[in-house]
Amino acid sequence: MRKSFRNMLALLACAVVLSSCAAKADRRSEPLVKTGIEVLRDRGFDVLQGKRVGLVTNPSGVDRNLVSTVDILFEAPGVELVALYGPEHGVRGDIHAGDKVEGNIDPKTGLIVHSLYGKTQKPSMEMLEGLDAIVYDIQDIGCRSFTFISTMGKVMEAAAEKGIEVVVLDRPNPLGGNKVEGPLVQEGFYSFVSQFEIPYLYGLTCGELALMLNQEGLLKDGVQCKLTVVPMEGWKREMLYEDTRLPWVLPSPHIPQPASSFYYPATGIAGEIGAYSIGVGYTLPFQMIATEGVDADEMAEKLNAKELPGVLFRPLHVKPFYAVGAGKTLQGVQLYVTDPENARITEIQFHVMEVIAELNPEMAAFKVAPANRHRMFDIVTGSDYFRTTFAERHRFEDIQERWRADEEAFKTRSASYYLYQ
Repeated sequence: MRKSFRNMLALLACAVVLSSCAAKADRRSEPLVKTGIEVLRDRGFDVLQGKRVGLVTNPSGVDRNLVSTVDILFEAPGVELVALYGPEHGVRGDIHAGDKVEGNIDPKTGLIVHSLYGKTQKPSMEMLEGLDAIVYDIQDIGCRSFTFISTMGKVMEAAAEKGIEVVVLDRPNPLGGNKVEGPLVQEGFYSFVSQFEIPYLYGLTCGELALMLNQEGLLKDGVQCKLTVVPMEGWKREMLYEDTRLPWVLPSPHIPQPASSFYYPATGIAGEIGAYSIGVGYTLPFQMIATEGVDADEMAEKLNAKELPGVLFRPLHVKPFYAVGAGKTLQGVQLYVTDPENARITEIQFHVMEVIAELNPEMAAFKVAPANRHRMFDIVTGSDYFRTTFAERHRFEDIQERWRADEEAFKTRSASYYLYQ
């Protein structure tokens, strides 16, 4: 009897411990951050009450339970969602990178979907007819050439002309709020992948960027729209995406994980020359650079010998399934960002191109880059200076000072638009 009683007490103690552990696990798994759509819902959709609303979004526009902002607003009491607007890859994410988005009907809600990628990048006045407000909710990655912020700017310009409100539902910058790298765009090199006078990595959330674009006259012709930003709760500038405990939904097909946000700006510029595989077409999108005519072990050894802050290189042998190098055996390196705070992300690709040129001058970037790719490289970097200067010796030191020249001034200028500390 006494033994049974002791066993019962032991079982009860175990149950209490397990219950406590489960409660702690639940607290650990609960997101620390509420995104703009969740804050808006908690506020009873106050800024949209009684309004006819359009929504610019894609699959990344979800709450913590992965419910789409489309469905949330479609069912929101007092809100009439009447139209959807598809950026690159489309509202439901079913369009390949670079392919044109066609207008259609959303099968789930029956709402019309207007295309904002293709012939029409800026909403026409007809597309905005009957709206009181247009809402923007897309997870960005903090990089100038990622086209969603360009879509946001075009929407703001059109809304200013139409006299309707823009509501930006804020989301984390997965690079954190302090990562600013690269030059401002120069006159003559503005495009849909370099639409604003901001650095390549701009260290702002999309809501903060919208405020800056609106107030600093950075939209076309300096127009200003009626802008409301619904801020997050709980986000801090030093947070990386995994710190938020929010689920990640890929904002585009080749950004499958939060870490991809670091690799996109680390290799994407090199990818524009069209001669090296950067993992698009393999299982490491943006996390590698490989080509023919180099030795992977020697390449990794030379790059690691540079002791670049916060990054390591692993030799890689690869045969891409599609895109650059499809079906060919290539050698190169896989990138590992080990210290996101101190790594100079955007500069990694220039060091890799430098080593490729050293190992095999015939594979130097601007010896193998087709001439028709030069312009794309220029508009992504924001100037032709970096191509023409780097092409002389393929040494990053030749462009380093100019690459970094605008960063501190931009940090100072943008700080007044911070919504988070």
